[in-house]
Amino acid sequence: MNSLTIVAIAIVVLVAGYALYGRWLAKTWGIDPKAKTPAYTHEDGEDYIPTPKAVVFSHQFSSIAGAGPVTGPIIAAMFGWLPVLLWLLIGGIFFGAVQDFTALYASVKNEGKSMGVLIEKYIGKTGRKLFLLFSWLFTLLVIAAFTDMVAGTFNGFTVTGAKSSPNAAAASISMLFILGAVVFGLFTKYVKPNQKVEFVAGLVLLLVMLAVGIAFPLYFTKNTWIAVVMVYLFLASVMPMWLMMQPRDYLSTFLLVGMIIGAVLGVFVAHPAMNLPAFSGFNVGGKSLFPTLFITIACGAVSGFHSLVSSGTSSKTVSNEKDMLCVGYGSMMVESLLGVIALVVVGAAAVGGKMPEGTPFQIFSGNVAGFLTLLGIPKHVATCFMTMCVSALALTSLDSVARIGRMSFQELFMGEAADGSDLTGVRKLFTNKYFSTVITLFFGFLLCLGGYNNIWPLFGAANQLLASLVLIALSVFLLTTGRKGWMLYAPMCIMLVVTFTALVQAVIGIFTKIFVTGGFVFMIDGLQLIVALLLMALGLMVAVSCFKKLFQKSHEGADNRSTHATV
Repeated sequence: MNSLTIVAIAIVVLVAGYALYGRWLAKTWGIDPKAKTPAYTHEDGEDYIPTPKAVVFSHQFSSIAGAGPVTGPIIAAMFGWLPVLLWLLIGGIFFGAVQDFTALYASVKNEGKSMGVLIEKYIGKTGRKLFLLFSWLFTLLVIAAFTDMVAGTFNGFTVTGAKSSPNAAAASISMLFILGAVVFGLFTKYVKPNQKVEFVAGLVLLLVMLAVGIAFPLYFTKNTWIAVVMVYLFLASVMPMWLMMQPRDYLSTFLLVGMIIGAVLGVFVAHPAMNLPAFSGFNVGGKSLFPTLFITIACGAVSGFHSLVSSGTSSKTVSNEKDMLCVGYGSMMVESLLGVIALVVVGAAAVGGKMPEGTPFQIFSGNVAGFLTLLGIPKHVATCFMTMCVSALALTSLDSVARIGRMSFQELFMGEAADGSDLTGVRKLFTNKYFSTVITLFFGFLLCLGGYNNIWPLFGAANQLLASLVLIALSVFLLTTGRKGWMLYAPMCIMLVVTFTALVQAVIGIFTKIFVTGGFVFMIDGLQLIVALLLMALGLMVAVSCFKKLFQKSHEGADNRSTHATV
């Protein structure tokens, strides 16, 4: 099949999903445009900040559109393009977007509280503690996997020691982005331009940073970039949202949307053939379609991490409830489209039905850069731009997840008093935002030593398990507040089966290294085994706790209906 047909079908299906199913959910649960959102009722100038819809959308999309929608579909394409396409569209519309929108909706309706606090309110304190610990462990995996990706992309030297200009230029642009974001944040905070002026200023700043970054590349090694990324993550975790993260995400959205538009236009101009088979089999390269497809493609279909962004940061900045559909559901539709584009790119690059060589990032950036040259963009500029874009995918998720990890760690040790006045000793230290950030980044760094390839399978399984746990908790919220929640039941049960299967397989694989094949390294395999077992145990306990409450609420609802019918 021609790639143009695949992209056209995807666009039509995703737009229809947003217009029909997304709006139906909003209408079913209820949106109050006149209600004051937490951004106003709890405004503090740091986390709670009333923000225009376009900026909140930019933050949400930039945060959730990490490496996943590029990496997952390209890896999963070994099973053929049809299973990947179906999971991206079905998963995006009925699984991922529903979770993202519901998490944002529930948080906005509950003073912008995070998923952990929501679980305490609707399920209980034990469930909250278990969920927060699970979330914190999960953020360590994200920090480890994405830091390794970003540092590898920024590495200014090839394996032979030669300089890599596109990587070095992308690194330079990224550093300018961080500085430029602070300047842009100060500009929007104190000048308060209207949205048109803000748009033009952001676009001009972006073009200047791209030009300067390409002209003055930074040649550092991968290990140096790991250290630089960790320093950046510390700053992004403790600085006010308006000063770095929001303006950076806003500027990054120009890149990411530009990349998507450029890739789509490139497909329309080149309309390359899909050189991969529609279906390659249920077992490929020793891996089975189930559960590999469903954990490999997380972002783009369904990702538990998205719920942490929706309830952790975006919900605190939404200025009107009517913006939630665009921010929560719409951003997921765009990410699913990005996943389809990644599928088309790997299909166009394939030769004789075989996957192209190289990492998913290399395949994606190299081939989309080729599409951009068809639009008249010089090859060197296109390559630098695409390398910057794929690194921005991971970096914009990294700063959000580091902040969320810090907040999860703090919430884990919080007392009863909202202002922390009842904290003493160790608990007071552990709730300090600087200390909790250092602890989170330290353990993330240790896992990073294992490398991206070793972390990704465990990250995928944990990510999807988080999604299933969040869906159960959100079902309880909907039932408790008298709203329909049946549309979440199938996604949560399917993802529970998928993720526990994948985690069990991961543990068996590590034990096989210990007792059969050898090659077990504690700092890599040992840490992963500990995290995997903890995630399984915590996931099971959270699931049991949530299901108990869900069944209890279902029975209460049935009893109430029976009573009303009798009366």
